[in-house]
Amino acid sequence: MRSTDILIVDDEVGIRDLLSEILQDEGYGVAVAEDAEAARALRRQTRPAMVLLDIWMPDCDGITLLKEWAKDGLLNMPVVMMSGHASIDTAVEATKIGALDFLEKPIALQKLLGTVERALKYSKMQESSNLTLEKLGNGEAVRELTARLAAAAKSEGPILLTGEAGSPFTLVAEYFRQHNHPWIAPNAEQWLNPAQDWMKAAHNGVLYLGNLAEYDKTVQAAILNTLTRKDRYNVRVVAACSRPLNDLIVHADFDERLGRELSGIVIAVPSLRAHLDDLVHLINQILVQLVESKQVRLVRFTNAALNSLHQYSWPGNFEQLHQVVKNLALSSDNGTVDVGQVTYVLEQYRNRYSNDLGGFDFDMPLRELREEVEKRYFEYHIRLENNNMSQVAQRVGLERTHLYRKLKQLGIHFSKRQEKE
Repeated sequence: MRSTDILIVDDEVGIRDLLSEILQDEGYGVAVAEDAEAARALRRQTRPAMVLLDIWMPDCDGITLLKEWAKDGLLNMPVVMMSGHASIDTAVEATKIGALDFLEKPIALQKLLGTVERALKYSKMQESSNLTLEKLGNGEAVRELTARLAAAAKSEGPILLTGEAGSPFTLVAEYFRQHNHPWIAPNAEQWLNPAQDWMKAAHNGVLYLGNLAEYDKTVQAAILNTLTRKDRYNVRVVAACSRPLNDLIVHADFDERLGRELSGIVIAVPSLRAHLDDLVHLINQILVQLVESKQVRLVRFTNAALNSLHQYSWPGNFEQLHQVVKNLALSSDNGTVDVGQVTYVLEQYRNRYSNDLGGFDFDMPLRELREEVEKRYFEYHIRLENNNMSQVAQRVGLERTHLYRKLKQLGIHFSKRQEKE
């Protein structure tokens, strides 16, 4: 089956052949499945352009198959249900699960062709959006983010998305993208092309500036020059920043005028740690995207593997999650990802993100991490006060006896000379 095919799932060979012949005569590519098991196998190969799915089949009914696809993150193509004797309640249930439409048998020719045409248009919109904001999950953090974006959409000023490195800034920015309107997102090199007027190119659409923390002053100057013409072209300007804005503005390599220009509406994008309840959903979405782009084969994560991923701190956020899921899928030998593979892959990221976490290992048990933080804290102040323990005690707000007891408990050694000060 090709990704452009219409998949027809029906146990009645006469109906399969009739629908296939009609649609092929209209120029569509068609694939057929005689039951749910065959449909599952074809769906695992690739994402069809749309599915015509019979409700009543001998091995598994269409509603159950629809629920399976929805649960596994595979319901990212339009599905039109078909039945000759389904109730209104059944049609409503299918729609709630995620079906796009319902056709009653016998299907009138014009009704069939009109429904297929509408479904294929919807399919193209789904395919182009890939991992959309709605697919980030339904946890409280995502709901709050969506509410803030909806409020911001009612205004006309520039929008600045803030968050940690690795956050899905582009995905969130695409909330403001409108169908059939320009979406312009130049990279750093393209910003330096003097012949290109990006504001004009984004006329009546969105100009996404990207991550400001990644641009030098030359690129910043080009962006500032472009922003002077935003009102002339009715452009929604959206930018992102993976560093605290206050820190960036005082940095020598950042033009504070750009920060002032873009900080009218600031929306914080939650870290992955803030909505780990959506983690399994996100893993399924990423995996489906990778399978359909033929980068990996479909694999199954054991419960122990998922629990291990849930307990991880994700310092690299969504970018790291995408990398980890891809790595795990590629390294799976038997189609299953177990906890051992997860432990091995996550270990490879430990040193990479240690600087971002101040050198701390956030995968440690809380008690051990607390001791490590306290040890670093006291060692810092001992160095700062040049081993003068009286001044250390005063600075940290502890009596000297209590301070010595704490240092001994943490394994911090100090000389008798220091004790006598």
